[in-house]
Parts: sequence; C-alpha cells; structure tokens
Amino acid sequence: MHSPEDLPLDATGELRIPVIREELDVAKQVVETGRLRIRTQVTERQEAVQMPLDREEYSVERIAVGRPVDVPVEVRQECDVTIVPVHEEEIVVTRRLVLKEELHIRRRTLRHHATRHVSLRTQEVDVVREPAGPPPH
Repeated sequence: MHSPEDLPLDATGELRIPVIREELDVAKQVVETGRLRIRTQVTERQEAVQMPLDREEYSVERIAVGRPVDVPVEVRQECDVTIVPVHEEEIVVTRRLVLKEELHIRRRTLRHHATRHVSLRTQEVDVVREPAGPPPH
C-alpha cells in the first residue's frame, strides 16, 4: 500500500488518486469434450389393461299413429328419444249419404160440377096373376 506522501500532487497542489476500472469481456466457446454413441433396443411384454369402452346401441320402436296432418311433422327430441315421423300419402275416397232433395206432397180436394152422358140400365118386372085351372098333368 502507498502512503499519502508517496502519491503525486497535481499542478494546483491537490492530491489526485487515480481510479482504475477493469472491464470484462466474456465469450463462450464450444469445446468438444467427448462423444456419445446411443443405441436403442425395443423389448415387448404382455400386460393386461383394464379400461372402460363405450358402445352405443339403438332400439327402434314403431308406434302406429294413423292421424291425418296438414303439413309434414318435423323430427323432434323428447329426453333421450329421437322421434322421426314417417309420412305417407293416401287417396281418400269417401262414400257418404247426402240428402239431395225432399219431395213435399200435399193432398187437397177440389170439387167442381161436370155433365157427362152415360147409359144406365134398369130391369123392370111385371107380375100377372092368372086364375086357377085344372092341375097340370
């Protein structure tokens, strides 16, 4: 170490202490230090594994409806049931009894006088009484 008397003075007579600063420049360099050889090998073994598997099943139930509709019914969902309407066109021939007309018949009696020429026959009987005579033979 230096004592203060050993340090130089500047032109004004002041003591100046030099400050030194070091800077560091750091760099990296790749250096091969060795090599690796990697070898892979596959081994196989049997093991029982339990896991849940889902499988969906569908059941189809035919429900007869037989109801006339004016427009097609759309597919709909009710809970976990999908309902698919099946439509069919039918020719409808209707036979019905129709009251076409009524005949209203009234009876009335009309009286008038008429003259007709007709032939009428009459039988007349004449009875003649005769006196009694000899008895017939």
